[in-house]
Amino acid sequence: MTVTLITGANKGIGFETARLLLARGHDVWLGARDAERGRAAAAELGARFVQLDVTDDASVRAALATVDDAAGRLDVLVHNAGVLDTALDGPTALRSFDTNAVGVVRVTEAALPLLRRSESPNVVTVSSSAGSFWAVTNPERPEYGLPIALYAASKAAATMLTVQYAKAHPDIRFNALEPGTAATDMTASFGIGRTPAESAAVVVRLATLGADGPTGTLQDENGTLPF
Repeated sequence: MTVTLITGANKGIGFETARLLLARGHDVWLGARDAERGRAAAAELGARFVQLDVTDDASVRAALATVDDAAGRLDVLVHNAGVLDTALDGPTALRSFDTNAVGVVRVTEAALPLLRRSESPNVVTVSSSAGSFWAVTNPERPEYGLPIALYAASKAAATMLTVQYAKAHPDIRFNALEPGTAATDMTASFGIGRTPAESAAVVVRLATLGADGPTGTLQDENGTLPF
């Protein structure tokens, strides 16, 4: 059985990704910062729960130790935890980068020993085309006019980290993706987006790649996107 850990999975795209991967027979660990909400979400789906705050080193280490004790390995890691705030100031910048980018480093570094015990290790970063230099400088793209500077910058960092990890660890697949704008609590104020389940299907496509699948890419439902 494929052992999968999803961060920030108690709602939205992460929750729906867990649902879809469970249906495919994965042994899903639902990671969430809020223990009460996380346990409730895991119980609803029939997943395992692990408390995981991507901004807290001790929480991350404890979460991966729990997975290690139970399964002894990790086959799929999905970096889904994220924040979006339209404010533009120092505290918001620190929070945005700590969650959206530094969190990728914390969890990946803690997970590497477990991923190396997998026969087909796979890491997926839920990034955003808002972090694509090509998209945000193209007036024909919706990202061009979105007032989300810190989200965009931190997602650009998350994508770059994914590419760098792919170069440093060629034996592990690392890919970032644009899941498609989903109507979650982060994006509801913009009045745009499809259902989280539709976007989760894009995550699942990369989370179930075979050993010959791509690595070091930024993808959406139509294939590879320019950086």
